[in-house]
Amino acid sequence: MKRLALLPLLPLLLASPAIAQMPTPVPATAPAEPNAIPLYPDLKAPKGTTENWVRFGDDLAVRNVTVPTITPVLPDPAKATGAAVVVAPGGAFMLLAMDHEGWNVARWLADHGVAAFVLKYRLNQTPADTAEASAYMGKRMAESLSDPNVPPTISEPRATLDALAALKLVGANASKWGVDPSRVGMIGFSAGAMTVMNATLDGKGADRPSFIGYVYGSMLARNVPADAPPMFAAIANDDSLFPNPSYALVESWRRAHVPVELHAYERGDHGFGMGKPGTTTMGLLPQFLSWMDMRGLLTKAGQ
Repeated sequence: MKRLALLPLLPLLLASPAIAQMPTPVPATAPAEPNAIPLYPDLKAPKGTTENWVRFGDDLAVRNVTVPTITPVLPDPAKATGAAVVVAPGGAFMLLAMDHEGWNVARWLADHGVAAFVLKYRLNQTPADTAEASAYMGKRMAESLSDPNVPPTISEPRATLDALAALKLVGANASKWGVDPSRVGMIGFSAGAMTVMNATLDGKGADRPSFIGYVYGSMLARNVPADAPPMFAAIANDDSLFPNPSYALVESWRRAHVPVELHAYERGDHGFGMGKPGTTTMGLLPQFLSWMDMRGLLTKAGQ
């Protein structure tokens, strides 16, 4: 289980001696993804390009995404609450941890009555060869995180556009998927958390998520509007990618007088996903669900 929790750390660790202790990613066959829905039906992959899938143990991840999709993971109608969450995996905007921070999270939410939609958003280009890509990502991550007092320099504006398009698509198909369009939120992990944050701050009115889960993203301050959605934030105090002298992002929410809840776990490092065994991070998704319940997001219409 430890190797799975460290999966999103791989690009940074590749630049350090710690790589000797890490599992080696191996090329994998792309999964069928029969339920994936293109966000832009007319968008085609650039000629000569293809997604590159790899496997870390049992976990699949993908690089070089150029055609973004969402994959619905819907609850049993008998359990459905009407709430929905778009799930954004992380991976430094160069890789998406599709199992670890995507499909696994979506299945858990669906099992608890929340319609989930896994977002496969567009990424920075990396070399097709797995070994070359690992070295390239390690170098870029080390450069991006050289100063913990400034935001990471790696970004992908198209990821923000894809997140906003995903929210719009879920809202447009709300009745089809048994979703209340006023209760469509997002949860993101690492770069996925920053994608959620950018969609929250760039989106306007109904185009932004109605609530957000922000899991081990940068905790630096942001300018937060008074009409920003409520935020559930979670990070481990020993996060090695984002060492936090403060929780300035949470204070940004508080200063804007917008509801915010912070879970600062003693241990868990970066990339604990649904939880690192032996730590209190295992409570992440149950706590997120309880927060949603406290805010009335799980109450069916008419109840």
